[in-house]
Amino acid sequence: MSQLEAPLNPETLRPGNLIDDLVSEGMVEVNEKIQTALKSDVVLIDQMGHYIIGAGGKRLRPKLVLLSALAQGYQGNYHTNIAAIIEFIHTATLLHDDVVDSSALRRGRETANNVWGNEAAVLVGDFLYSRSFEMMVEVGQMRVMEILSAATNTIAAGEVMQLMNIGEAEVTEQRYMEVVAAKTGKLFEAATQLGAVLANADAAQEQAMAEYGARLGVAFQLIDDVLDYTADSDELGKNAGDDLAEGKPTLPLIYALQTVSTEAADEIRMALLAAQEVGQLSDERVQSVVKLVCQSGGVESTIEQAQKQVNLAKEALSCLPASEYKDALMSIADASVQRRS
Repeated sequence: MSQLEAPLNPETLRPGNLIDDLVSEGMVEVNEKIQTALKSDVVLIDQMGHYIIGAGGKRLRPKLVLLSALAQGYQGNYHTNIAAIIEFIHTATLLHDDVVDSSALRRGRETANNVWGNEAAVLVGDFLYSRSFEMMVEVGQMRVMEILSAATNTIAAGEVMQLMNIGEAEVTEQRYMEVVAAKTGKLFEAATQLGAVLANADAAQEQAMAEYGARLGVAFQLIDDVLDYTADSDELGKNAGDDLAEGKPTLPLIYALQTVSTEAADEIRMALLAAQEVGQLSDERVQSVVKLVCQSGGVESTIEQAQKQVNLAKEALSCLPASEYKDALMSIADASVQRRS
């Protein structure tokens, strides 16, 4: 199993309150539980599971579970179980996403489907989903299963909605935000809401924590959209321009279509159509559209929307008493719009 990820940018965090320090003990338990749950007599499952789980990444969703629970005074151990479950669900979605998107690179190395093939990636993703539900039963709370099962269903629906948008240049901002809330925001929401559930918080506080996670998840995805247009491949850990090459109309592009000239808008629309029909665009054509989007102000408008989501997320935390865990949640929200990968 790989070591814990590098901490978020310390410049965005209050001195002396580094997030990794607050959750280090809990994350050791989370990683141990992940490692144990990944064990299988089927060699390919064992290999692929450890390959993608050990690929690094921010481990942000598990950390949100821990911080949310601790910020509300939780004293038990089930928060590490739920954190591991959240990571399993997230990993399963990554395996399936990479197959759907025909992705070859994630987190700076080959995707599992590129190494072992699409069939194996889909089936191991299914294994991780089913294992996560076995782990839910161990927690022994119907409310936990209710939230996680609903979240898993919503994520799947969001992925289908995104698939329907491929190559579609007339996707509205509202329609796109619905997709983001479902496919990305929902798991963040479940992570922070479950911290409240474990701590036996009242209904209002549980809803506030769900709001924090949902808004944070949307902001996180919007910055991902921005990075696809602005980051280089080494920083991003995948090929820059991948979303465009896959025909995905993300928010920077949607905003760009509202402001660019008719000629530029036609070029963008034709590029999306080509990605849908051919399945790929030339690097030259991708970079041409990337340039149009960046010059249009679409990137800046998307960052502004992400910041609005972060502000709403931080407002939701007013329900929490002052603590270093609350400070960490606030800092994560700020860091989500300042990251470069």
